[in-house]
Amino acid sequence: MLAKRIIPCLDVKDGRVVKGVNFVNLRDAGDPVELAAIYDKEGADELVFLDISASVEGRATMVEVVRQTAGEITIPFTVGGGISSVDDMKRLLRAGADKIGINTAAVLNPQLVSDGARKFGSQCIVVAIDAKFNPEWGEWEVYTHGGRKPTGIKTLEWAKQVEELGAGEILLTSMDADGTKDGFDLKLTRAVSELLTIPVIASGGAGKAEHFYDVFTEGKADAGLAATIFHYKELTIDGVKDDLKGKGVEIR
Repeated sequence: MLAKRIIPCLDVKDGRVVKGVNFVNLRDAGDPVELAAIYDKEGADELVFLDISASVEGRATMVEVVRQTAGEITIPFTVGGGISSVDDMKRLLRAGADKIGINTAAVLNPQLVSDGARKFGSQCIVVAIDAKFNPEWGEWEVYTHGGRKPTGIKTLEWAKQVEELGAGEILLTSMDADGTKDGFDLKLTRAVSELLTIPVIASGGAGKAEHFYDVFTEGKADAGLAATIFHYKELTIDGVKDDLKGKGVEIR
């Protein structure tokens, strides 16, 4: 079994880290470069940097902030937001990103997943999926544009498709659980994790250390991602890792 990873997420809007609840009511959480350096020192296994306004505004991710952040950290670093071409990917990888996250662009142009994987390797391509339960279907629907647009695409079918296209990892966010601190969406995470052979990063809903234990054991996730609880010092990465070690979970 691969060691489990703890990953802080930096949602960046207009050059500042922000956090909300259920994708709305955003509040300021600090400078992305400073926060990234702190998390590196605190023992984060990786970082995810998402320019959450980029897809909506149709502009490229802030390459300069990526460059500065990469200069401050030694851990792997995924960058997403507004990436719609292989050239965008190349620009960010050159700026210091280790992996590229694509969400909206992958839905609009699935070929981008295979093009990116072919050029840079599957390990570089992370497909982010924002999923919300659709009661009419009795399963989860994929949303794009920062959680604003329902696509009519079923999450499990889409996850399987992007794995087949060459994605190396899935960043799975439960829009229902996002920012609630009531725990990860275990049912959604497990359904996707059991379907795929590539790693699944669970996102949305972390509020306590035991939530990470739950998502690794019941949810079958390979990594747990959180923002609010780390940004506002409600939990520390060391504290979460100590709790997991005490319960016999293998971590990095």
